[in-house]
Amino acid sequence: MALVTTKEMFAKAYDGGYAIGAFNVNNMEMIQGIVEAGKEEHAPLILQVSSGARKYANPRYLKKLVEAAVEDSGLPIALHLDHGDTFELCKSAIDDGFTSVMIDASHHSFEENIKLTSQVVKYAHDKGVVVEAELGRLAGIEDDVNVSAENAMYTDPDQVEEFVSKTGVDSLAIAIGTSHGAFKFKGDPKLRFDILEEVARRLPKFPIVLHGASSVIPEYVDIIQKNGGSMPGAQGVPEEMLRKAATLAVCKINIDSDLRLAFTAAIRKHMNENPSHFDPRQYLAPARELIKQAVKHKLVNVLGCNGKA
Repeated sequence: MALVTTKEMFAKAYDGGYAIGAFNVNNMEMIQGIVEAGKEEHAPLILQVSSGARKYANPRYLKKLVEAAVEDSGLPIALHLDHGDTFELCKSAIDDGFTSVMIDASHHSFEENIKLTSQVVKYAHDKGVVVEAELGRLAGIEDDVNVSAENAMYTDPDQVEEFVSKTGVDSLAIAIGTSHGAFKFKGDPKLRFDILEEVARRLPKFPIVLHGASSVIPEYVDIIQKNGGSMPGAQGVPEEMLRKAATLAVCKINIDSDLRLAFTAAIRKHMNENPSHFDPRQYLAPARELIKQAVKHKLVNVLGCNGKA
């Protein structure tokens, strides 16, 4: 089996009332943990690479690791560029064999967002690659994405029909109150389901994407803090809110911070309990295992895509 696009995945997810997990990857152990979880739960997967991960690991290395995961697992897996902010970056990912790209021009004006997104869509569709775009701006920090609370803004449902019709984009990331990073909220989390429902009404059967949707699993935060780390005020999106979104128009939910927390928690715990260990295999193995457990939990309890591969 070869890498796939998200088109068929999203059509099934929309009709089935579930979402596909888009998990950010940076190295071999993360890919192995995610894919092992997918195999055990028989779930489709999106493995996504940010511009920061491309710089860190080299996109060719990551692509070969993902291709090995496809060969080993037999699962439908899409390779996605997360938060590409220029035409050149998206083109490079497409030329490297990615099956899906995101052009994030949400920091531009509405008109410029349409122009840049349309340029990416034309190039991508000619190569059989699907495109995700963004309307509205999420607050928070993740790799090269850094948006202050003051500059964040909800998606305007009045713009979505024009945007999709003029760009030909395949899926749309919207801002309804999620946030990048592990420090998402001050006070009670609130997602604007009224915006999501209105967007779904205006774009029937069209796949919607949620970014910044890690739950900041308290168990992992506790492990980090008990083993020398400090994360005061870390708070994510309640999982019941994400499950509700997955039953509506949301077909793709991005998960990054929870994976970072799991990886870090396992390594901190192992090194604290085994201070003389210096073999990377000794501390990366439990990190890979905790990634697997975190992803299994998401597939079953949040996304609902277990058994859908």
